Amino acid sequence: MTPQPAASASRAARTPAAAPGTPGAPGTPTAGARRRPVQQRSQERYERLLDACAGLLDEVGSAGLTTKEVALRAEVPIGTLYQFFAGKEGLLAALAERNLARFLDGLAARVAAAGPGAPSVAAFTEHAVDEFVAMKRAVPGFGHLDFGLVDTVPAEVDDLHLLDVELDNNAAVAARLRAIGGELFAAPGYAVALRVAMECADAVLKLAFRADPAGDPALVAECKRLLHRYLAEPPPVG
Repeated sequence: MTPQPAASASRAARTPAAAPGTPGAPGTPTAGARRRPVQQRSQERYERLLDACAGLLDEVGSAGLTTKEVALRAEVPIGTLYQFFAGKEGLLAALAERNLARFLDGLAARVAAAGPGAPSVAAFTEHAVDEFVAMKRAVPGFGHLDFGLVDTVPAEVDDLHLLDVELDNNAAVAARLRAIGGELFAAPGYAVALRVAMECADAVLKLAFRADPAGDPALVAECKRLLHRYLAEPPPVG
């Protein structure tokens, strides 16, 4: 993986990292859409389906979600839905991929707004937590499906691999964060450290939103403190 300067994070967040095993990289298997729309009308239908899926998640949760109801809500023929997605898992995977893309774009915007120059590790991780919390509060469906399912996992869905058929969801997100972090996380030990950091942040932020629908501020602050201290120095290798 070629490190990308953090100042270029906005571009990097929109351009998939070239490293194999990174979601969206050439040759990397993904679990989402079976066909990406090209024409504008198809793109609009595709987005309406994802919007409908997100809205229904807030109403009925993942267990109650059906492709039929998603198609009805989106005012799209069920056959069109199956042109894009193999089924419920593919639909959820595509929404998780869109959520990740929006998260990375939002993170890039926060880094850019902070001013010129590469951020510190502490600043980068704080921006990441703030963007995740903001999405959790405002983005439809994000409380049930961020980059993986938060609530009960339906039996027919492989929740661990919604973003990538080989990497689990947190590993896939960690790979993207390392790519857009550039020199901040260039040290070899960060490949594992970011994976561990993702698991820790995931657990603490789930706790924060269980304690308070808007995210318990004290627990969000503890998540930031945990990440700051853990990632402050390049971890040893081996």
